[in-house]
Amino acid sequence: MALDPDTFAALIDTVRRYVAERLRPLEAEVEVDDAVPDAVVAEMRAMGLFGLSIAEDHGGLGLTMAEEARVAIEMGRTTPAFRSVFGTNVGIGSQGLVLAGTPEQKAEWLPRIAAGEIVTSFALTEPGVGSDSGAVATRAVRDGDIYRLSGTKRYITNADRADLFTVMARTGDVPGGRGVSAFLVPRTLPGVSIGEPEKKMGQKGAKVADLHLDEVAVPVANRLGGEGEGFKIAMRVLDRGRLHIAAVCVGVAERLIADCVGYASERHQFGKPIAEHQLIQAMIADSKTEALAARALVLETAASKDAGTDVVLESAAAKYFASEMVGRVADRAVQIYGGAGYIADYGIERLYRDVRLFRIYEGTSQIQQLIIARETLKRGG
Repeated sequence: MALDPDTFAALIDTVRRYVAERLRPLEAEVEVDDAVPDAVVAEMRAMGLFGLSIAEDHGGLGLTMAEEARVAIEMGRTTPAFRSVFGTNVGIGSQGLVLAGTPEQKAEWLPRIAAGEIVTSFALTEPGVGSDSGAVATRAVRDGDIYRLSGTKRYITNADRADLFTVMARTGDVPGGRGVSAFLVPRTLPGVSIGEPEKKMGQKGAKVADLHLDEVAVPVANRLGGEGEGFKIAMRVLDRGRLHIAAVCVGVAERLIADCVGYASERHQFGKPIAEHQLIQAMIADSKTEALAARALVLETAASKDAGTDVVLESAAAKYFASEMVGRVADRAVQIYGGAGYIADYGIERLYRDVRLFRIYEGTSQIQQLIIARETLKRGG
């Protein structure tokens, strides 16, 4: 159920001011330290950001997809690491539980997830499994009232901080996605270990690491859905996650455009602001047009999802277009700033590196193309 308009407007205003006044001044510090300050994490908990997508009866804000997208756009106006602090709790780390959890599972975990007391992660990718997510090799062998999970998951967002993982593992010999099941795996179980965080191109402060499972005894009661339903659950989770990421891309693009306008209005060349030069104006015009198109696609798709419409195609299209769009906007921003855009002082080069990841996670652009084509052919046009 949507929030009443006044309450939601107050939430958006609060997030917008928090991003502008609190988070943006910390961007350089997060880049250098490769960490978000603990005080900021505590503030985000107090604001309810960890529970945006979780129902009110489980302690969350219960936002609709359209409302969540609007918040994600606002959070996109600062370094992506800040959104990643709570992003897995709102999205891929919790939504399997929201979509397929039993009442007992939801009662046990969702209130703590919504409060930010625990951090969640989504463990699908493996050393030999990326885009071909139905080829999961991690095994889950039934042994009475438990499953024994063994395998390695790779590039798991927030793995270094996570208390609970949604793990996709193969429970039988059926090939492809039909043999994959989903499990809730607490970090405290014997046999769970986390690798060192990876050194990355961008998005400093948001960590990814390997998750190692060595004969981890997971209770049958921790399975999400039935055996063989894990891949289906994962795909439903990713549909929502793709919309969320697309909304973040819109926010980053809008931030970059605003920064470019400010810089181009102050920077003088040939006796006038560079904003008055037509080739600079052309880059600003292209960026603004593409950002507006991405925003419209994201919000329309989110509204359709809230209405109960199948948006597999549209979510993939939104993520594909928005992630590619923000890459082009970031490239133009570097060009508009010129040499300054290549220097760390202005933050443009940081965002240029940060946005590159959006075209990869939650499914690469090429995977989105395959989904869009498949669904278009299925629908007959």
